[in-house]
Amino acid sequence: MSALTNQRMTIDEAVELIDRADLKSLGRMAKARKQQLHPKGVTTFVVDRNINYTNVCWVDCKFCAFYRHEKNDEAYVLTFDEIDEKIEELLAIGGTQILFQGGVHPKLEIEWYEDLLEHIHTKYPTITIHGFSAIEVDYIAQRSKISISEVLRRLRDKGLASIPGAGAEILSDRVRDIIAPKKLDKDTWLEVHREAHKLGIKSTATMMYGTVETTREIVEHFDLVRQLQDETGGFRAFIMWSFQSDNTKLKEEIPTIEKTTSNQYLRYLAVARLFLDNVPNIQSSWVTQGSYIGQMALQFGANDLGSTMMEENVVSSAGATNTMNQDEMIYLIRDVGESPAKRNTAYKILERF
Repeated sequence: MSALTNQRMTIDEAVELIDRADLKSLGRMAKARKQQLHPKGVTTFVVDRNINYTNVCWVDCKFCAFYRHEKNDEAYVLTFDEIDEKIEELLAIGGTQILFQGGVHPKLEIEWYEDLLEHIHTKYPTITIHGFSAIEVDYIAQRSKISISEVLRRLRDKGLASIPGAGAEILSDRVRDIIAPKKLDKDTWLEVHREAHKLGIKSTATMMYGTVETTREIVEHFDLVRQLQDETGGFRAFIMWSFQSDNTKLKEEIPTIEKTTSNQYLRYLAVARLFLDNVPNIQSSWVTQGSYIGQMALQFGANDLGSTMMEENVVSSAGATNTMNQDEMIYLIRDVGESPAKRNTAYKILERF
């Protein structure tokens, strides 16, 4: 609901709040809304691991420092044995989920992904596979000459549980044409998630800000997420993070782009919590903001600290190297007077501390 009226927050109201509201007032409003949605004061986190199965990608996003072209000396595709080793290490620390993403490999077709999922799901049935962003799904469909819906159905049937929101960046084709001109457009990103939701595959919605977008485009992104959530109810959470510029082509092309401030992050986060009245969970992005702004995010609407992130290769390639383990998360949550709990991918609580 709107912080200004008893009606649903409008785009204009949200823009006004981001641009003009007092930061402390925004925090109070967002925290009050969070407490309405999560009255027990429980803040969650998940123990998981990012597995980037390949860094080969043809999409050439200007904001990405992780990808390599197929013939590059640093290009790789992990073997099943290498993936197994990573999962074994995750299980050893009590992990429950793998976030499985790669570059958009120009030669991998649906059968490779099916074999991989079947292998993991059969060998490690307790591990939830949260994987394959919209751009990966869309390209698998094109490469394999099948529909997006069929790709998702076949991956689901082999063990895919849910899909991440990566690849959303800003859901504005003006912005996308500048920062990632080869990438799928905003309507295709939305369509992949719509089709996933129809098949019972839940997902997360994300946003990467801090490149060339306007405040209004940020809020229009919120609005597209809210509209699709009204339609399908398939988003479990919303996660936003700031552009990490080190080692990226975008920073070379537009050197005036500056790293965003913590003030901006908290403003966007608070208004996201107020605007996205139908998305149950908002995740703190401590990976890009650092642990203490990640903690402060809990006072600005976030109810989840996200992942302990046993492994992270993408944003670290662009200069973000923050780390945190389970004990540190528990401490930070308790330090703001909330109750820490480990969850699974579906946001069901596995353990309280």
